[in-house]
Amino acid sequence: MADLEASPGNTTDVGDFVKDEEEELDLEEGYEDTIIGYPMYAGARVEPWHRYDTEDNQNVLYPIRLGEVLNERYLVEHKLGFGGGSTVWMAFDLQDKRDVALKVMALGKWGDNETRIQDEIIKTVQDTSRLFIYTATFFLPRDDKNYHRVLVFPMRGPSICTLSLKRTSMASRMSAARQLLETVASLHKSGIIHRDLDARNCMWGMAPIDGLSRSAKYELLGRPLKQTIPFVDLWKEGELVSPVKVPEDLRTDKFYLCDFGLAKKISDLPTQRGYPPMHYCSPDRLHKQEPSFACDMWSYMAIFSMLYLTFPPFPTFLEGGVQWKGLYTHPGGLDSWFDQSQSPDPDNDLAAKIAYFRPDTDLVERQHVQSIMSKVFVYHPEKRPTATELLRDPSFRAIMDRYGC
Repeated sequence: MADLEASPGNTTDVGDFVKDEEEELDLEEGYEDTIIGYPMYAGARVEPWHRYDTEDNQNVLYPIRLGEVLNERYLVEHKLGFGGGSTVWMAFDLQDKRDVALKVMALGKWGDNETRIQDEIIKTVQDTSRLFIYTATFFLPRDDKNYHRVLVFPMRGPSICTLSLKRTSMASRMSAARQLLETVASLHKSGIIHRDLDARNCMWGMAPIDGLSRSAKYELLGRPLKQTIPFVDLWKEGELVSPVKVPEDLRTDKFYLCDFGLAKKISDLPTQRGYPPMHYCSPDRLHKQEPSFACDMWSYMAIFSMLYLTFPPFPTFLEGGVQWKGLYTHPGGLDSWFDQSQSPDPDNDLAAKIAYFRPDTDLVERQHVQSIMSKVFVYHPEKRPTATELLRDPSFRAIMDRYGC
């Protein structure tokens, strides 16, 4: 018999409030790199409290507390993540008796753009099985007559992170690389650019835990640590809540692409302004060039490299990168010409990096991987292969065959 005090539908036992300053710091500071794959600010476990303040803030977040029921249907049980345009919560659907993810959008146009492009994906993309697509949407009213859009998603697992990759087999990692490339190809075939391909927007599947009591879910995912949102005179109750930690044995090898807040059709005028994180952003996008399928391919190869090497290939663009004088979008002294007279450093080139991070591989495999990376990490975006071309590339196919993918 399910534990009545923590069964789905019951609003008791919804986490623990911080008891002292140490727990408060633990809530606010860095996380352990095991966060589920939803938008997340690196280095923080909870969103900044001032994101709920309406003063000088165009992207105000909606305050939520554990145990409340949204839209008379979704009982909020845990926190999944947060980002620049949303918070994401784990909730129990009281109608369908299943766990769901609720992406509660900040005020502004973020939610409208994501909903619009997801509707386009549903209508035009042939295979959406590996895309994180919403299943329902509703609005939450504020006291000032504004509304927050909420997107309802199925539950999925953790995003790519270095700690979990070290414990993940190469077969699973290369399967993820193939699935992601096939997904990018299906988007591009329908004329859609993702524009924000990075590790946090790629996630593994997760075994369902719908039938468990809440106390059993908390035993698996960690009890939520929470505090009332401080310093803001809120119009309703809200909490800052630590996110779930998904154990390895709940993760599946199905691989998904999420977060379409920056996505656009190739024929559209630019919609939301923004870039992927610097580790994943192509040099053309950093230098005021229009988004293209090629910028997605650069970002994809950065993810492939992380899956294969365990670490991003470019820790930061501060150490080199491709620079086009007079066009760099970010201030900070990077706007300079590359010295064409320099010769590559054989101790720090791509082949050396592959050998350093994968000493367990043979020369043939390393040459295949170098070939794949070299074809995509090129200066001219028009010279990068398409997703479909890369899927057919002999070296890419050789790596997939080697790992049974």
